[in-house]
Amino acid sequence: MAASRRAKVRLWRWRRNPLRRRSDVIEAWIVLAGWMCALIVGLLAGLVAADAVERAADWQRAETRAVSAVLAEDTEDKVLARTVSDHRVWATVRWTAPDGSPHTDEARVPPGARVGSAVTVWTDKSGNLTSEPLTDGEAQLQAAFGGVLATAGASGAVWGVAWGSRLYLNRCRMQQWAAEWEHVGTRWGRKTG
Repeated sequence: MAASRRAKVRLWRWRRNPLRRRSDVIEAWIVLAGWMCALIVGLLAGLVAADAVERAADWQRAETRAVSAVLAEDTEDKVLARTVSDHRVWATVRWTAPDGSPHTDEARVPPGARVGSAVTVWTDKSGNLTSEPLTDGEAQLQAAFGGVLATAGASGAVWGVAWGSRLYLNRCRMQQWAAEWEHVGTRWGRKTG
């Protein structure tokens, strides 16, 4: 037996066809506009998010500075910091702020350090402890992940709106078909179904 072949019709919604409805054309335009808007909005959102992350990392680098601090307690019996990849421990340190005032707070320091050891901590402009600024590689990695997430979120939101519009058009189309079948059934003198 020979398998039947049928021609694949491309862009059927825009071609002249007696079975084509206005909702078919509208749906075709919604799909096209949805894809185009999802692509453009996603790319723009990704670029803006990546730029914002890089600017935040640059600002953090400009606002923080490394300060030499003195360890105020031994770290031999301290437990490791909360993160798995961090092999430092929490201990009390003392340092002098840019205005000359002494400060004391807890910071992460290498394990096994003795009282009076010099450690490096990071402070903001007012002399308060802050986290170490991101390196260039870390900033680029965070910018890339932020850009990808923003692209996916924005594109998904735009495509979701287009998908919802298509569902609304399908619902309207089904209501039109039901009304037309009702009309055809009464013209035949009986109802279908």
